Amino acid sequence: MKLNIFTMKTANGEKLNDIGFRVILIPFFGIVIPIVTGMVPHATFSSWEIKFSYLYTILIAFVVWEGNRFLLFTLRAYFDWLNKPIKKIIALVIAVSFYTVPISILMLTAWYHIFMQGVINWQVVYDATLIMLVCVAFIVHIYETVFLVKQAENDKLKKEQLERSRVEAELEALKNQVDPHFIFNSLNTLSHLIEDKPAKAKEFNDSLADVYRYILQNKAKDLVLLSDEMQFVQDYFLLLKIRFEKAVQLIIEADENTFNNYLVPPISLQILLENAIKHNEFSDAKPLLIMVEMKENTLLINNETRKKTLRKPGSKIGLQNLAERYKLITGKEIIIQDANNTFTVLLPLLKIE
Repeated sequence: MKLNIFTMKTANGEKLNDIGFRVILIPFFGIVIPIVTGMVPHATFSSWEIKFSYLYTILIAFVVWEGNRFLLFTLRAYFDWLNKPIKKIIALVIAVSFYTVPISILMLTAWYHIFMQGVINWQVVYDATLIMLVCVAFIVHIYETVFLVKQAENDKLKKEQLERSRVEAELEALKNQVDPHFIFNSLNTLSHLIEDKPAKAKEFNDSLADVYRYILQNKAKDLVLLSDEMQFVQDYFLLLKIRFEKAVQLIIEADENTFNNYLVPPISLQILLENAIKHNEFSDAKPLLIMVEMKENTLLINNETRKKTLRKPGSKIGLQNLAERYKLITGKEIIIQDANNTFTVLLPLLKIE
């Protein structure tokens, strides 16, 4: 592991810049500990001896701090609090003790040989070493707290990034389902028209191209103006009229002047119209009425339920796709109500501020 006296990397690779922390506390401990223990005899030392003595004790604090700091960063590569808490504690206690105590005693006795002609006060050495050991334990605790906070922040950030990636992947998959769903239903309709009404089949095919152009232009978007979506719905309804004529009706009761003030996921309403056509019985005598209303910031789409037995099993993509896309894009959920012979879907709109 490469030692850098300014910064080191945490276990997750993030750099920790603690230079200011060390610049203040290393001299602080190097001066305070000798004062507390009475190590430097101010009364008998000259001013230069006092100054050099404190420079030396600051050196001791520097060596003890930097050595333990290096050990602390090194051990983080092998032990972590989450998976190996007991081993982490044992490793820290052993490393700190077996480094701090010998280094402190060695450098303190060297001080006595340099400044006190080898007359060693072992009580002062013991007290100073013990205080340094306690200070080191305190500093190690601070470092580990900083590490844990940074790790929690990084884990949260990674979790948010993973969640964002997951949501984007799900949304992309849901968008890609729109094409096959639309094609599936359109080909069924076209197949029916070719057999029964060839002339209308051509008209349907031409109109289908216009409708499909909207899908190609907007399916990759998360949101579109409600005005664009409502125009698309009316174009799509023309396709339904080609096939079913008077058997289907669409009524839109909303102020068109407000449509440009709202956003909606694209191809939302078309799915609901498809769903109504697919699951209900209707005829010229009893047409299927689809009502679109807007109340406050919600779009209501409802129709009378006259459930029919399907000849072919549905793909079951429509409503589920719409509900999931809506939640992923807007963070809001659509409301589906099926009661009193009326099927209603409430789409929350996003208002442009």
